[in-house]
Amino acid sequence: MRRRYLSFDAWLCLALSALIALGTGKLAEVAAKAAYEKTVEAHAPVDGEIGGRAGEEVFRAQSVEDLLSHDTFSVVSPGIQYRNRGAGYYEGYYFQALTLPSGELVAAWINEESVQMLDGDDYFTTDKLLPLGRVVWEDLTTNQTFLDQIQYNEPLSRTDFYVDMVGNTAVLAEDLAIDTPKTVTQVLTVCVFFPIFHALGSKLGLWMPYFSSRKKKGPEWD
Repeated sequence: MRRRYLSFDAWLCLALSALIALGTGKLAEVAAKAAYEKTVEAHAPVDGEIGGRAGEEVFRAQSVEDLLSHDTFSVVSPGIQYRNRGAGYYEGYYFQALTLPSGELVAAWINEESVQMLDGDDYFTTDKLLPLGRVVWEDLTTNQTFLDQIQYNEPLSRTDFYVDMVGNTAVLAEDLAIDTPKTVTQVLTVCVFFPIFHALGSKLGLWMPYFSSRKKKGPEWD
């Protein structure tokens, strides 16, 4: 099998570009982190709004019928059952298979920050009061990959809606919000500086240029 290796000039230009990319990547990381913190602050959950903590006055749904007959509601989940029945990514967001007290299973988008423990302090066994939620009509069958994920153990009772317990509190995951711009900045830095370094080296006579311009010869006269 024939192997191809990068030439010395390519390795050197790539290494120099990578060194600069470390610096630009760090600057991008700092800027992205500051922007992320502002976004999180702007989308902080508010009690009484979708995704916020549910108060004592909020209706606690027992079944799908209850969900559909109320504009807003909450659900009490035994222990961490709401996290253990299946999950999947729908349009980039993480949904849980939520078991209602009636035993029916629905897809739910839950803001973990607003989940409250009831009458206990054991995270695994104490009942949880989920955030204030609402029904969002959506044909989940249009995303078969999502259904295969969330229905890995058992099918959902309804696939024509999901429960939104996040609302305006939704923000991009911290690792994606910070790592993505950092990586993109580093890649762009290498793409920009690699040809600059190579062109500079070729002008100094350190190596041959990748592209050379040829002067057109004029017409020859007899």
